[in-house]
Amino acid sequence: MGALQIDTIHVVARSPYFVLWSRLGDYEPCWLDELLKEGKLFEYWSHEACFLPIEDYPLYRHRMIAPNSLGWKYSHEWINSHKEAVSRMLNTIRERGAVRSSDFARTDGKGSGWWDWKPEKRALEMLFTAGELMIARRHNFQRIYDLRERVLPAWDDSQLPSSDEVRRALVLKAVRSLGVTKARWVGDYFRMNKRETEILTKNLGEEGALLIVEVAGWSEAAYVHPDNRKLLKAAMRGELQPELTTLLSPFDPLVWDRSRAREMFGFDYRIECYTPAANRRYGYFTLPILHRGALVGRLDAKAHRKQGFFEVKSLHLEAEVEATNEMMADVARAVQECATWHQTPEVIYRQTNPAELASLVRSRYA
Repeated sequence: MGALQIDTIHVVARSPYFVLWSRLGDYEPCWLDELLKEGKLFEYWSHEACFLPIEDYPLYRHRMIAPNSLGWKYSHEWINSHKEAVSRMLNTIRERGAVRSSDFARTDGKGSGWWDWKPEKRALEMLFTAGELMIARRHNFQRIYDLRERVLPAWDDSQLPSSDEVRRALVLKAVRSLGVTKARWVGDYFRMNKRETEILTKNLGEEGALLIVEVAGWSEAAYVHPDNRKLLKAAMRGELQPELTTLLSPFDPLVWDRSRAREMFGFDYRIECYTPAANRRYGYFTLPILHRGALVGRLDAKAHRKQGFFEVKSLHLEAEVEATNEMMADVARAVQECATWHQTPEVIYRQTNPAELASLVRSRYA
């Protein structure tokens, strides 16, 4: 992965921790927090808000200092029109040290909706997006902001690569992370201009910086990063046999590009937490099920941490998927391992589709 997307919904687990569990299995979530605090990672806008390797900081500096690079996420005009508030916030952090939004009491009498931020929170977010502040660490998942020069004292804008170098580097990183990709999928990974990125991907293939390959069933060329040459050759010889069955976050890089998930895996997916309950087809926060290289279904789950149980509200297999004993044993095991990692070891299944899956999945793993 080249980016680890951040999302706060945690009916199961907050997405960055869950994405890592899908790959690592049982691990300590605090490791991610420690890497951020140690300066091995930084936060910034990439695919969306993401944890990123600190080595990639130069690739994002252009987004920080270019007023129009991030659209609605960053208002250069807001900072210019609130210079007194911005100056006051920077002076407060210089004098007091790192701060949280919760350190500032709300005084404007407004509510606390998603984007109805108090003025101090908006100042913190704008200064973060502008690169004046960085996230030094998190506490109970709350951002703790500090001056960039304190978090990353070695950085100097004289080290800034050119825009062309940045685009080239991000395309190469995206292709390496995607494994095998069509040129038109590359731009979504780091949220680059899709048309420009598609052209650049093809150009990098023509110059030999990327490998150009043919994939059975695809009418257009595909691209592989040279770092994955050994895996490519193993795949061509039929030596790569996927064995993992796991659950995925809705914000996992495997499925965050919905069109790629449809074309590559035949999996039509979207999260429905923003859909009115009456209009939901699968559930509030369905998790894709990855089974040995295929996306075979999805389940709507909730971890009841205080009560110690993991509720599978519904489990749906894709219409063309056959529910073999082996597959359901793998799925049941993955659900149990996820529940155990959450410290909610009792698993309760409510509804399955098809209905006969209920007894099958309950009997597969104890």
